[in-house]
Amino acid sequence: MEWFSSWVADALGLSADLVKKLVGTVAVLGGYFLLRRLVVRIAGARFEEPLTRFRVSRAARIFLMLTGIVILVRIWFHGAEGIGTWLGLLTAGIAVSLQDPLENLAGWLYLVTSRPFQIGDRIQISDHAGDVVDIRPMSFALLEIGNWVNADQSTGRVIQIPNGWVFKHSIAGYDHGFAFIWNEIAVTVTFESDWRRAKLALETILADKAERIDDEEFARPSEFLGIQYSRLTPVVWTDTAPEGVRLTMRYLCRPRNRRVSSSHIWEAVLDSFAKLENVDLAYPTTRRFDHAVEGKAALREGVIKASRRPASADQDPV
Repeated sequence: MEWFSSWVADALGLSADLVKKLVGTVAVLGGYFLLRRLVVRIAGARFEEPLTRFRVSRAARIFLMLTGIVILVRIWFHGAEGIGTWLGLLTAGIAVSLQDPLENLAGWLYLVTSRPFQIGDRIQISDHAGDVVDIRPMSFALLEIGNWVNADQSTGRVIQIPNGWVFKHSIAGYDHGFAFIWNEIAVTVTFESDWRRAKLALETILADKAERIDDEEFARPSEFLGIQYSRLTPVVWTDTAPEGVRLTMRYLCRPRNRRVSSSHIWEAVLDSFAKLENVDLAYPTTRRFDHAVEGKAALREGVIKASRRPASADQDPV
């Protein structure tokens, strides 16, 4: 190496030290490109998931690049001779280049030890919701629900979520611990309908169709999650909407039965209301209301008297 550097220095008229640095730089760059191609091939053969291959290859490229920069700085600058300085630079390079993989591994350890969810659970993390179908060291997989499909039904897509997301996003569990969720169905009847009779019909339907929850099923999760509900039985709440009286049925159901239970209850509501002559479903409409004709009797008299009252003297004739 020395004789080659001296020969090149004499041939080019450069100093031997500069030639050594140039040769070292060429060697480092060649090693970087060679190792980068090798890492890409190994990752392609080792990992089946494209996302995992991409992340491993990217982390390896960043690590090799930072290591090459450290070596090049060592070749061209001799001021930082201490071994501690170089170890610090190397450690920083490793931390930066492997930040995502290390975070994913830490997330996997958290999932394995704390078990906020497990395979088969239905969860939502960030904007993604679905059933957990796989948990790996780098990511976990969700069978997606919702999105363009209504009522928490499956879309058929499998979403790969990096394990590191468990440290950045909150996790909403559908059935881990307490295996039920509250579902609400709003039914609106016209103001002219007998809403009390409609409410009684809805309460009867809920008593027949809603799933019954045993006290034991609620007592188990409440021991370690501190869940407190004043009532678990179905209820119908009364409210008003612009188009009529809104009756909201609220009941507990299992997460995967939400659409089925809603369908059965709606069918029962439609059959029941079809038999009630004084109950009609409301829908957004535009209507003209003549207060003098349709208002309450006492108010109608006031409107009629006001319309018949002669104009005062200080008013201009129309």
